[in-house]
Amino acid sequence: MALEIVFWVAAGLIVYAHLGYPLLLRALVAILGDRGAAAASGGELPRVSLIIPAHDEEQVIERKIANARALDYPAERLEVVVVSDGSDDRTAELARGAGADLVLEVPRGGKVAALNAAVARATGAILAFSDANSYWRPDALRRLVDRFADGKVGYACGQVRFEGGEGGNQEGLYWRYEMAVRSMETLLAGITAGNGGIYAVRREAYIELDPSRGQDIGFPFELTKRGWRAVYEPAAIAEEKMAPTVEGEFRRKRRMMWGLWDVMLRWGMLDPRGYGPIYALEIYSHRLLRYLTPWLHLIALGVNVPLLSHGWVYVATMAAQLAVLVGALLGRFIPALPFRIAYYYVTVTASIAVGLWDRLRAGGVPIGWEKVEGTR
Repeated sequence: MALEIVFWVAAGLIVYAHLGYPLLLRALVAILGDRGAAAASGGELPRVSLIIPAHDEEQVIERKIANARALDYPAERLEVVVVSDGSDDRTAELARGAGADLVLEVPRGGKVAALNAAVARATGAILAFSDANSYWRPDALRRLVDRFADGKVGYACGQVRFEGGEGGNQEGLYWRYEMAVRSMETLLAGITAGNGGIYAVRREAYIELDPSRGQDIGFPFELTKRGWRAVYEPAAIAEEKMAPTVEGEFRRKRRMMWGLWDVMLRWGMLDPRGYGPIYALEIYSHRLLRYLTPWLHLIALGVNVPLLSHGWVYVATMAAQLAVLVGALLGRFIPALPFRIAYYYVTVTASIAVGLWDRLRAGGVPIGWEKVEGTR
């Protein structure tokens, strides 16, 4: 019957998005082999500009610059650039005093506009980017730069390891899952998203995105359409604090999801032109289906109700769905790991739908951004 088909399609797509897709990637890697190994580096190291966007980061900017200066990379080939996006505190002053090579102060225009302004002044052949609250391990920059020994690589991101989470946030667990998926995508057609804490772009591959967009979600697919590869380097490690609570993570992801729908529909992520077949599979599986999960869950739950009289299997599926919801409710108050995971999953999934509501209600995408340490 039609309701059963709708239910199993919705449930099947949810399972595929979270479990089936990683298993499919593993099978494809086994069949097709490693197509994304790092090329052997050699010769003179390229000049790198490490660009740090900052808005009211006086509490961390000195430590961040000290971290940049401690990187295992020749000092004469590393340019540290700080761009202050309309800061109202002493961010720019402290950045100069801490030894940044170039400090730019630009009017408040959003993170991407600030990065575009910094790139115009930077001198590096490789443009590396990091948030002010993200601290790189000494070999992280070399690990990223090694990826560009392959002339086809235009974008490389590293691994962020999160500290904290005592308030119940399971973002670290999510990122371990996400990084495993990106490792397999790198071995195939390339990654579908990066992260703002640690990544680099070949200068000739850099494109100025609209200030309402995010580079972490925009660059991988945009550069892939232009013939570059976007890869993940797990050995390039940065550490940063996560939002201490799930509620804080919800607010952060809600802001991110506000602009997501423009990326998919207005800016062409879902347009397959320029993609190879495997990369298109990655985009539709890892991005589109992941972002459709709130509605797939609502469909599966709603359709399950009239199917309860059609056999024990539908009673079991309803019980499983209700168990997740009850577990999420308990996870708000009880620190047991299964409940916390359920709470994190339901909350973050809901942020996708709320982000779309924000977008429709506001009629546009905000360009402001906030530091993680201020998210509670």
